[in-house]
Amino acid sequence: MKRVLLVLVLCLSGCGLDVNSALPYKVLPGSIQPEQSLQGVEITVGSKDFTENILLGYLAEMALSAAGADVVDLTDLKGSQTARQALLTGEVDVTWEYTGTGWINYQGNELPVPGGEQAQYDATKKADLEKYGVEWLAYSPLNDQYAFAVTEAYGEQHGLKTTSDLAAFLTQNPDQAVFCLETEFTSRQDGFPAAQRTYGFPATEVKNFGIGTIYSAVAGGTCPVGEVFTTDGRIAAQKLRVLEDDKKAFPQYNVAPTVRAEFLARYPQIRGPLEKVSAALTNDQMIELCRQVDVEGKDAGEVARDWMVSKGFIRTD
Repeated sequence: MKRVLLVLVLCLSGCGLDVNSALPYKVLPGSIQPEQSLQGVEITVGSKDFTENILLGYLAEMALSAAGADVVDLTDLKGSQTARQALLTGEVDVTWEYTGTGWINYQGNELPVPGGEQAQYDATKKADLEKYGVEWLAYSPLNDQYAFAVTEAYGEQHGLKTTSDLAAFLTQNPDQAVFCLETEFTSRQDGFPAAQRTYGFPATEVKNFGIGTIYSAVAGGTCPVGEVFTTDGRIAAQKLRVLEDDKKAFPQYNVAPTVRAEFLARYPQIRGPLEKVSAALTNDQMIELCRQVDVEGKDAGEVARDWMVSKGFIRTD
């Protein structure tokens, strides 16, 4: 059985991206069974550089390895655009993407699709196939949305439950309009610009952090307000209050495996293992997986492996 590949500092020929080395354990078939047509097929899986997407990358790698493929790991690529370009150019074959990101960032739209998760997925899927030749497999119940958070104490003190509450409070108290934000979120159209358009925040001071440090920065008082992912396990650990996006500034962000159409046409058998994993994911489960990595300090690959085993998708030695 082929081993899933993890971090090794080698370089793919001509691509400038890092290939990763083998996990110290085998991935054996469980309910995901080997596909004859995938035996010996090299499939490169990429991910973005935050915990949830890295976990998703490992889940895909293990599913495809159980199905018989030779999996190459390119998780932890720096930023959405890097991961996206790697997919388009063929440096990776599978990535997990978010419907809102596809619609706003890659398709160039400014507003979310009205009508909820299915409508956002359908529009994104259609546009990405027509414009870029990218197929979206079935989307997951996992819907990781952007939100703003404050500490529970700060939210209670100022009566903040929604982002509209926050906008009204900051208008009256402009000295408190200090946001801890990830650099990418500051400029991407489905990020802070969308919130500013929708809620009319007053002039703000922005402090840029890596996404992993925003939670502790808000908890420690560096900024009253921070950007968070709603499935991040550090929200509870840092005693933060997530403010409701009551005016729906941010799109739906259901996650789905994405793959070039020509690659899927050659290897349609990858659909089954990936969609099986996708269908089993929920927000609550991802919060727990992220908590194990970001709060307990567990290895993301091991956390992903344990979840796959618990679902019966794979076995290990």
